[in-house]
Amino acid sequence: MQERPWFHRWPNDLPKLLDYPKIPLHSFLSETAKKQPNQTAIVFQENTLSYYELDLLSDSFAVALSRLNVAKGDCVALFLPNVPQFAIAYYGALKAGAILTAISPLNKEREVEHQLTDSEAQTIVVLDSLYPILEPIWQKTKIQNIIVTRLEEYATKTGVATKMEQKSNFYSFQELLKRNLNIKPHSIAIDPTEDLAALQYTGGTTGTAKAAMLTHSNLVANASAFASWIKGTSNDVFLVALPLFHIYGMTTSLNVPVSLAAKMVLLPKFDPVKVLQVIEQHNVTVYCGSPTMYSILLSVPELSKYDLTSIRVCISGASPLPPQVQKKFMDVTGGLLAEGYGLTEASPVTHCNPVDKTMQTVKVGSIGLPILGTDAKIVDLETGSTSLRPNEIGELAVKGPQVMKGYWRKPDETALVLRDGWLLTGDIAKMDDEGYFYVTDRKKDLIKYKDYSVYPRELEDVLYEHPAVKLCAVVGKTEFTVGEIPKAFVVLKEGAEVSAKELVDFVNGKVAPYKEIREIEIRKELPLSSAGKVLRRALRS
Repeated sequence: MQERPWFHRWPNDLPKLLDYPKIPLHSFLSETAKKQPNQTAIVFQENTLSYYELDLLSDSFAVALSRLNVAKGDCVALFLPNVPQFAIAYYGALKAGAILTAISPLNKEREVEHQLTDSEAQTIVVLDSLYPILEPIWQKTKIQNIIVTRLEEYATKTGVATKMEQKSNFYSFQELLKRNLNIKPHSIAIDPTEDLAALQYTGGTTGTAKAAMLTHSNLVANASAFASWIKGTSNDVFLVALPLFHIYGMTTSLNVPVSLAAKMVLLPKFDPVKVLQVIEQHNVTVYCGSPTMYSILLSVPELSKYDLTSIRVCISGASPLPPQVQKKFMDVTGGLLAEGYGLTEASPVTHCNPVDKTMQTVKVGSIGLPILGTDAKIVDLETGSTSLRPNEIGELAVKGPQVMKGYWRKPDETALVLRDGWLLTGDIAKMDDEGYFYVTDRKKDLIKYKDYSVYPRELEDVLYEHPAVKLCAVVGKTEFTVGEIPKAFVVLKEGAEVSAKELVDFVNGKVAPYKEIREIEIRKELPLSSAGKVLRRALRS
């Protein structure tokens, strides 16, 4: 990679080029289990699994899949929350040569049916409490094997086996593992750069549901780069509260710690009090989350009673990090909270602020520098073909070994976002003179008021300056005489009292007239994705 402006602010202890291992993704687990078999891999409620045990169980699952006629290139769906079974099935399916597609536990029948149909999944691992969503629709898909598990199976050392009704294509997860324990799976030849590891569903840069085709190399490269960027070691303890079905959680909170032989503490769902308890109890050092998660943690009334000083580094992604949240979180923990950036199509991480506790290389409001092996530039909004100069606003484009092969069976949509190896992200951004990048908005979130461009992020940052505001989002509301007007949705902090008019006046006294918020709606909550991202599309509708 040729010299880039960001190399002048590059961390001294990191190489400028990425030399990632050319291995299948599941080799992370196999190699870690060989080197540190007794190291704790997973903590889940009252139970723990060592890396030896995790590797052994994933071997058993790989053998089970092969005996269920799952062949290389077949798709296996995981319909699970953050439980040990996710990691076991994840690496087991990869060892069997399968392609994974992970489904959000929040999805409804229509969404699950679409993902299963589109991916042509033949096998699914499902939590028993989620099976009622699957039951009415699985026969409309190509599903042949349904493997059922329970939350309690790995909650204690003794475990609780799932009792299954005897049906020809229904199987107990535990029974399959027991039946195939201590049997090594056949070695499946994997071409890391060509063979797919995952079909990861996303709204994408154009907003329609589709699957990013992520290869073994895509995911290995991104996990390797991120592990180096955060200076991770086997002594780290990762809090896994981000959903593992989401690419952000899958890479930063599963593949990264497994590659490091680090400990993972799994939470099936984000519970702010439980998160604080776990940080204190297990001396968590690394936590990747969303701005919403950090904001909610800071609003817990008993926050001060928890010792959070074990935190070494936290990364914020999925949406812009309000400066006030960043500063307060670092004051409370004494650790670093660095803003990063990524997208499903890039496995996902492309940018992050350097992990520098002195804050000398961290720029508040910036998504940071391109991480190891990643190139980035700003291109014009109209054609996406002209590179812009520093501080000019355009569309962010990225390039690197983590960029997807394309969208699953959607060549036309692939052609819209992949050009000569560059991925057009759909995000409006700029790069400063030192190579730091700033995302101002999603391309489709830009508000057009008369002939002016209004960026929701700017108005949200002003709203977050008000002491009563806990969460907010600004969207464009159609107004035919002017095009669109900015409308804000706000959640107040507990006990706070402020009127919508007071908030409007607060913001509009700080921005140009064409940017002024015209309406504010105060709500008890905002619609959030499972990754903690405000769903602007739901607010617009």
